[in-house]
Amino acid sequence: MGTSLPRILLTGFDPFGGEHLNPSWEAVRSLYGQRLGGHLIVARQLPTEFAGSLRVLKAALREVAPAIVLGVGQAGGRHQLSIERVAINVQDARIPDNAGAQPLDEPVIAGGPAAYFSTLPIKAMLAALHAQGLPAEISNSAGTYVCNHIAYAMLHLAAKRRGMRAGFIHIPFLPEQAARRHGAASMAQADVERALRIALRTAAGTTLDHRLGAGALD
Repeated sequence: MGTSLPRILLTGFDPFGGEHLNPSWEAVRSLYGQRLGGHLIVARQLPTEFAGSLRVLKAALREVAPAIVLGVGQAGGRHQLSIERVAINVQDARIPDNAGAQPLDEPVIAGGPAAYFSTLPIKAMLAALHAQGLPAEISNSAGTYVCNHIAYAMLHLAAKRRGMRAGFIHIPFLPEQAARRHGAASMAQADVERALRIALRTAAGTTLDHRLGAGALD
């Protein structure tokens, strides 16, 4: 790709569930080509499809050969950035994906481990976001829809590639989406973009994660 810099693969999704946009892709594509923490960011849009997203991800990993992979997805209803700690080997779709598939209680990877933990420094990322006044949390569930599916797949594939780290972040609705839903939380795209730059710079420069309390009581 014309540079010797190590690469960050940043992924977002196309719209789903009747939406005309997906804030994950709107933010991710704005960072394409930027240099951050000694890395070059490459962005790819994934279809909101169980099978299709995995095909596109695998092709992107072959093409980009990244040192870091960060998936970003929409989590309408969440009030802050959610740095995912874990992805589970379950597909249980409440609604069909964009290809009409609706797997129920099926594994993401047959025979794979029950779960994978993020290999990014999630606590250091959290601390860096809070230091810049951005609302963020450590989440212990990425759901069971396509976001969890691709988060698990990223970590499964990264486990087979020496030196590659992976993780996933959920983001809230954009304000224009929340305006159509009474009381829904939102975050401005500029803030999401800033948060992703902070998170990625921290991930690129941190090998030993911080030890700080960020657990949940429920």
